[in-house]
Amino acid sequence: MPATEKTVRRSALVASAVLLSTALTAPAALAAPKPTTSPSAAPPARMSVVGGERLGRPGTQVNLAAGVPVLPKELSARSWIVADAESGDVLAAHNAHWRLAPASTLKMLFADTLLPKWPRTTTHRVEPSDLAGVGAGSSMVGVKEDETYSVHDLWLGVFLRSGNDAVHVLSAMNGGVEKTVEEMNEHAEELQALDTHAVSPDGYDAPGQVSSAYDLTLIARSGLQKKDFREYCSTVRAQFPGETKKNKKGKRVRGSFEIQSTNRLLSGDYDVPVYQGIAGVKNGNTTNAGATFTGVAERDGKVLLVTVMNPRKQESNEVYKETARLLDWGFAAAGKVEPVGELVPPRSVAQATAAPGPSASPGEAGGTGAGSKPVASAHTGGGADGMGVALGITGGVLVLLVGGAFLVNRRWPLPDLVRRRPRP
Repeated sequence: MPATEKTVRRSALVASAVLLSTALTAPAALAAPKPTTSPSAAPPARMSVVGGERLGRPGTQVNLAAGVPVLPKELSARSWIVADAESGDVLAAHNAHWRLAPASTLKMLFADTLLPKWPRTTTHRVEPSDLAGVGAGSSMVGVKEDETYSVHDLWLGVFLRSGNDAVHVLSAMNGGVEKTVEEMNEHAEELQALDTHAVSPDGYDAPGQVSSAYDLTLIARSGLQKKDFREYCSTVRAQFPGETKKNKKGKRVRGSFEIQSTNRLLSGDYDVPVYQGIAGVKNGNTTNAGATFTGVAERDGKVLLVTVMNPRKQESNEVYKETARLLDWGFAAAGKVEPVGELVPPRSVAQATAAPGPSASPGEAGGTGAGSKPVASAHTGGGADGMGVALGITGGVLVLLVGGAFLVNRRWPLPDLVRRRPRP
């Protein structure tokens, strides 16, 4: 597609996104439905068209043509999406806006909302009330009452072990679950993730808690702007503080124990190898949601985001296997397939584009701004052993003019560098 034509298409999509976001955030649209859990349920005939009209259609959307590889066989997920993380082009999708239970992939929204609030060195002594309301059967990292943890420790617990106990402690630090959920929903609206309605901060099944493959991909893309988010989601293993106990000499000591990422494309499993170029993002599994996963990976200079929700196949690690197939397809199809839509920018960016003016770089805890040097890797701290910061922001990729204006015909700010280091 010629550059001028592509620019016009993007400008039109951004402008339409502003109008759509206004319409879709009316009270009726914000009333979140119950997530679809019946195995025989069909997607709605009409869904959101944020990002493009075709993304609102049920079924698979892809522009197959000469030279474009066919989609993988044996895809059983109710919903999935393959997108270019840098340009925002949606290469293919299946029921992209179907509002389904998200499980712990919702923790990406939790992290993107709360990460900038505290330096990683901030410490907190856990009160019994901090852990109130953690759902029965929740995934836990092992947070203990009356012990002190750093924010860095707690975020490792959130990302690696999907610890709902760590989520609730961070929520307590933020003023409570109710306030945190309210902020998460406000942030989702700002991102134009309008299929998303959070009820719990950790993704634990709750009536009316929904998201979509499209929204989870938007949320991941936003989170990856943050240096800390990139580090945590790409860390394979780390040391987590244990419980303070008396040793044989009667001295109170506190050891640590190893935690490993439950993202099987990052850590590997008996039937799933580590995916080449993988750098996060987040997995989940609950009764209502089934298995869900959003992953980001790089190959030959291309960075792709794939979200897969609720594979109907009940085989072990199926969500990772289908994600790997879609990533393989995306890398083979990139540059050959005509997009079926795009990932829209945040509402404030879209409005600034419609009415040009000064715009600040997205804030991040410990992040970088325009003009920064590329980051190939970073120290993970706390004994973490993983990819470090597997994604880095290159100043030249940030779509900010010298005066701070946003350019819709260039890449929306997202890391363009993913590097893996050998794993032990």
